[in-house]
Amino acid sequence: MTEIEDSEISLMRPSVVTIRAAKPRDLPELNEMIALLAAHHGDSAGTTAEQLERDLFGPLPWINALVAETGGGLIGYAILVPLYRAQEGKRGMDLHHLFVRDGHRGHGTGQLLVDRARETARNAGCGYLSVSAATGNVLAHRFYEQLDFTPRPVTGMRYMQSIA
Repeated sequence: MTEIEDSEISLMRPSVVTIRAAKPRDLPELNEMIALLAAHHGDSAGTTAEQLERDLFGPLPWINALVAETGGGLIGYAILVPLYRAQEGKRGMDLHHLFVRDGHRGHGTGQLLVDRARETARNAGCGYLSVSAATGNVLAHRFYEQLDFTPRPVTGMRYMQSIA
């Protein structure tokens, strides 16, 4: 059996795509799409709908999520995480995840999600929006550059320590 690449599958473009802030009712589908993105990158997802609920709607919301919705359900999402450049006194947001379901890519949904992410960041008083893509993900690099993101070299090392 021949395996089909994601980019070879294309469904009919939905007549209406709504980009909106995620709501508690979206948590199961959002969690499913997070797992699909992780699998696409060869990773496993450990997040749960309960963790998403805590981080999106809990007493101390930690992230923002946008969803792309059609009459048939959710077809994509973006997750934004706050950033800060202390030396410049600038707020920013990291477009931590951007995902569009198989069959719905190439119809402009990703661009709509990025546009709303920019608007969300601006409304939060941010001066910049950042995004990263894996070194070999040339399609993502082209996509972000077409949307006027400027590539910046990665310098230094990032260290992490578990505190749980």
